[in-house]
Amino acid sequence: MLPPVTKKRIYLFSPSSAVRNKAAVRRGIARLKALGHEVELDPAVFATHMRFAGDDDTRLAAIERAAASGADIALITRGGYGLTRLLPRLPYKAIARAIDHGTEFVGLSDFTAFQNAVLAETGRTTWSGPAVGEDFGVEGEPDEIMQACFEDLVEGQGEGSGWRLPAAEGREAPLQEKGVLWGGNLAIVAALAGTPWMPKIKGGILFLEDVSEHPYRIERMLTQLLYAGVLERQKAIVLGHFTNWVPVPHDKGFKLKSVVDWLRNEVKAPVLTGLPFGHVPTKVCLPVGAKVTLAAEGRDAFLIWGHLHRHHH
Repeated sequence: MLPPVTKKRIYLFSPSSAVRNKAAVRRGIARLKALGHEVELDPAVFATHMRFAGDDDTRLAAIERAAASGADIALITRGGYGLTRLLPRLPYKAIARAIDHGTEFVGLSDFTAFQNAVLAETGRTTWSGPAVGEDFGVEGEPDEIMQACFEDLVEGQGEGSGWRLPAAEGREAPLQEKGVLWGGNLAIVAALAGTPWMPKIKGGILFLEDVSEHPYRIERMLTQLLYAGVLERQKAIVLGHFTNWVPVPHDKGFKLKSVVDWLRNEVKAPVLTGLPFGHVPTKVCLPVGAKVTLAAEGRDAFLIWGHLHRHHH
């Protein structure tokens, strides 16, 4: 366990799928409290309606309460599916106001829909980062890097993130690009294409990850973004982890590397891999909508956002 930190208020809510593993969420709550935080549970945190954490109205009300909570962090219990159907009705003004007053919205996976819609509608920054169940609620110790990055965010200290590129990607010439960081889960980003909630970002740094998607499906979603003109407008594409898929005999050598090679052939922008983000234990926190610098030299890669100007309570 990391040393205790400044006590912060964390508001826990369920905007997407119903929590099935309540034990994991309770473990996560206990760990956040052990780190010294005050954790407030939304009344509908364990609600269920079919596969969702309550019907649409219930989940919208949970998002409204999270925005009105005045908490330092509004953190999701889990992803799954459910946010895309709420996008026309999200309380964007209240969310923007909450962010302006210092509430950081944190999550990943299905939460990508919320993050990009909020960026498109309000220009505000949210955070791609852990969920309570899958990250803080694991059996055994939560990942140290994940916890350290989350604590940096909580403390307002995180100013960037670095990682090692695969050996084959080592750069002879240094790379430096500046732009708005955006993206998240590939399936969700692709599903937003052509909707009002797809951020219209030119010269951005697009980061992508996914889980349980075979490489051919990953390529098909990237093709959608390519043909929609999204990829050609970016200064760089940064790929996180694509996990939990199973090769089949029909692939005949077609694998994730084939998709990355194809992508590099199709876009002029540099494509970097290995970003420590996705449905993996070691994940950093990334500011969706912030201006960042992407730098790479040799095998060292960095995303730097510096000290983001924040409003405080």
